[in-house]
Amino acid sequence: MTNELDRRRVLQMMLAGLLAPSSVGRAAAAAADSPASPPATGKPAISPATGPAAPGKPAPARALVARARREGLVAADEGINSAKLTDALGSAVSRAAGEAAPSAAFKRLFRPADVVGIKVNCIAGKGLSTHPEVVGLLVRWLQEAGVPGRNIVVWDRSDRELVNGGFRIERAGDGPRVLGINDEWEWKPREWGPNGSCFAKLLVDDLTAMINVGVLKDHELAGVALGMKSWYGAIHNPNKCHDNGCSPYIAHLAAFPLIRDKLRLTVVDGLTGQCHAGPGRSPRWAWPYQGVLASTDPVALDAVGWKTIDDRRKEVGLKTLAEEKRAPRWLAEAAKLGLGEVDLPRIRVEDV
Repeated sequence: MTNELDRRRVLQMMLAGLLAPSSVGRAAAAAADSPASPPATGKPAISPATGPAAPGKPAPARALVARARREGLVAADEGINSAKLTDALGSAVSRAAGEAAPSAAFKRLFRPADVVGIKVNCIAGKGLSTHPEVVGLLVRWLQEAGVPGRNIVVWDRSDRELVNGGFRIERAGDGPRVLGINDEWEWKPREWGPNGSCFAKLLVDDLTAMINVGVLKDHELAGVALGMKSWYGAIHNPNKCHDNGCSPYIAHLAAFPLIRDKLRLTVVDGLTGQCHAGPGRSPRWAWPYQGVLASTDPVALDAVGWKTIDDRRKEVGLKTLAEEKRAPRWLAEAAKLGLGEVDLPRIRVEDV
C-alpha cells in the first residue's frame, strides 16, 4: 500500500507542471491507475489505398502507421476515459517503434542523455488542441525509458497558446518543463529552400530529439494541419509560408536539418477531429474520432490523416479536399525530399 501511494505522489508531481489545474487530478489518475499497455495485437494490416494496385500484385508496404481507436474514449461532454487513452496511445507508439510496450519504444527511440522536445499544437484553444492528457502519458513513458524530467520540454509558439490549450507553464525546477517560445528566436535567419527564417533558440541550442504531437484537423490553406504543418511554430515568420497552399514550404521546412535530424516520432491526437473550417475550432465540423495515429514516418502519417479527413468529409456531404482544390500538394514534395512515403498503397496501416 505504501509503495502504491508513493507511486501516485511521484506521478502527480510529474504531471502537475503539464496540466492546467482543472486537469491535474484526472491525468494523475490516468498515469497511476491505468493498466500497462498490452503488446501489439498482431491484427492483419489494413490498407487505406485510394485505388487498387496492379491486379494480383499488391504494392509492397514501405511505411507503417499505427492506428488506435477506442469506442468511448471521449464522452459526449468531452471527458476522457483515462484507461482507454493509455491503452490506445501506448499501443500506437509501441507498434510505431516495433516494440511491445511504450517504455521499450522510447528506449529504442531516445537516449537518457537526450533533451527531448514535445512539440504540441495549441493554436485553436481547448477542444482542438493537443490534449495535455496525451502529453502527460508521453512524459511518463520517456521517464520510464530513462530520460530525466528536466530533459523533457513541452513547447509551442507562446505561453498564451499553451495555457489556452489547457497546459500550465513550468520553466523552473527539476521536472519536465512547459514553455512557449515567446519570440525567443535566433537573431540571424537561416535559408531553408523557398524561405529564410529565424528558428526558435530552444530548438537550435537545447533540443537533441523531438516528438511531434499534432491534431487531426482541416486547414483552409494547407488542406490539413496534422503533423508536419505544426513546424510553422518553430520559425518566426510562418505568415510568409502560406502561398500556394503552403507548398512547398511545409515540406522544405520539415526537411531542414534542425527538424529532420531531431524528429523521432510523430503522433496525431485524434481524440476529436475536425474535417472542415480549420485551423480554428468549429464545433459544427468536429467529430469524435476517438483515437490516435503514430508513426516514425511523418509523411505517411500525414497521408493517412488526409485520407481520414476526406473520408469524414464524404460522410457529412462535403467535397474532398482535392475537389475543393485544397489537396495538400506539399506532401508529394516532402516525399521527393526523402522525408517519407506518400503513396497510400505502400503505407501499411495497422489497427492496434
